[in-house]
Amino acid sequence: MVIKNYIIAHRGESFDAPENTLASIHLAWQRKVKAVEIDIQLTIDNQIVVIHDPDTFRISGKKLVIKKTTLSELKQLDFGSHKHPKWAEERIPTLGEVLSTVPPEGKIIIEIKSNAHILDRLNQELSQSGLESAQIELIAFDVQILKKAKQLMPEYKMLWLLDLDYSRPRQLLWTEKRKIINKVKRFHLDGVDVWAGQVLNCDFISAFKDAGLLIYAWTVNDPEKAGWLLQNGVDGITTDKAGWMTEELTKKHIFTESGF
Repeated sequence: MVIKNYIIAHRGESFDAPENTLASIHLAWQRKVKAVEIDIQLTIDNQIVVIHDPDTFRISGKKLVIKKTTLSELKQLDFGSHKHPKWAEERIPTLGEVLSTVPPEGKIIIEIKSNAHILDRLNQELSQSGLESAQIELIAFDVQILKKAKQLMPEYKMLWLLDLDYSRPRQLLWTEKRKIINKVKRFHLDGVDVWAGQVLNCDFISAFKDAGLLIYAWTVNDPEKAGWLLQNGVDGITTDKAGWMTEELTKKHIFTESGF
């Protein structure tokens, strides 16, 4: 069975290079990965930077809170040495710097980590990026932010991030599929991006596919599981090892490159 779909590099090629840096993003494109996922937050001087955590401690060893810090202050920190000395002096990238790396056949998936104050600036930067609307997708755990984002930027696909049984009792989710689908449709979103746990079974996948919605899965580093998910209708797999995962699934004849 041949699946036409794509693999998403989680914060770039984050297994081999420091997450959410230009190094990890360039490495993904070099390895012919078709889609890269990043996280964005807003600084105190209204600049969008690419980072997952609300502060810099985990990846720099020095704690600066993003929303209380200027871009120039953040640019002073080393964001690479925590991964390996060879990545020393890797700096935090701006969204604009990342968007400029996207190749013509590439897609960037942007997770919004800040509140709704980021949306006007985000709209401006995306519209000035030179990328086609089909090359950009937005995701967030806060569905209200996605609702506002869709009203402001209806040209981009947007998916609601869900942790499902990552942190909640599984049994609660069996009765919530329809509620989730109804909310996604009511807010004119395009699908969901869900934790690849036990709830993400054939029945769950089918419910969203039958509703005409996209369904992605995060974060999958096992080729067997990734292959099963793709074979059963999942539209995209987010992984820390995107280049390797693509090679493994290609060997198994369950993955081919496709356009957007």
